[in-house]
Amino acid sequence: MSPEILALTALVTACTYLVFGLTGFGSTVLALPLLVHVIPLKFAVPMLLLLDLVAGMLLISRARRGVRLDELGRLFPFMFAGIALGLTLLIRLPEAPLLAALGFFLLAYAIHGTTRRAGPPRLSRAWSAPIGLAAGVLGALFGTGGVLTALYIGARLDDKEELRATAAAAVLLNTSMRVILFGAAGLLAQDGLVTAALLLLPSVFIGLFLGSRLHAAISPGRVVRVIYVVLAIAGISLLVRVFGSY
Repeated sequence: MSPEILALTALVTACTYLVFGLTGFGSTVLALPLLVHVIPLKFAVPMLLLLDLVAGMLLISRARRGVRLDELGRLFPFMFAGIALGLTLLIRLPEAPLLAALGFFLLAYAIHGTTRRAGPPRLSRAWSAPIGLAAGVLGALFGTGGVLTALYIGARLDDKEELRATAAAAVLLNTSMRVILFGAAGLLAQDGLVTAALLLLPSVFIGLFLGSRLHAAISPGRVVRVIYVVLAIAGISLLVRVFGSY
């Protein structure tokens, strides 16, 4: 990784982990579509995976009292199955269709978020199965499973602190399972991967510190509205990149 790309990656990382510190999710779903313009997808996903593992442990160490273990327990088996399926697709499929799928997902998610007028609907426990499975697949492919688990948890919990803590714990759970499976598949043994992650840790710490400080002062809803705009732009840019080459 050249110094220029490393500096750009560090800036993106600091900004996106500020969002993680503020809301408990959203780091990879923001960082990945920006970084894949300069870093291969199959390098960026495991690199962000290692950063998410550290960030999740740091955030949970401060907010563990708010974690709802009952909600995590329902998601766990389905997330594990989804991660196994998503990892298989990540290894076997070429990069272009994966990037196109990510672009469509980001654009659809942004449109859904910006056009929704009412608050999130209440979801029953039965939704833990399809949402956990989909979160596992998206987590393995793009590291973006936290979006779906946050939507599920937000539709189950009302307390602000419980929501952030449980969403962050779901990200940490997803990340921990992916570390095991990615390691077994050899994706964490790529040249320069661990070094890049270590060099980016200061950016993660800065982003988490600022996000945690802002958590008490800024409504996460305001940040989420900005996130939707960024996701839409990122999704469109990925689709232009993929289909513009044909």
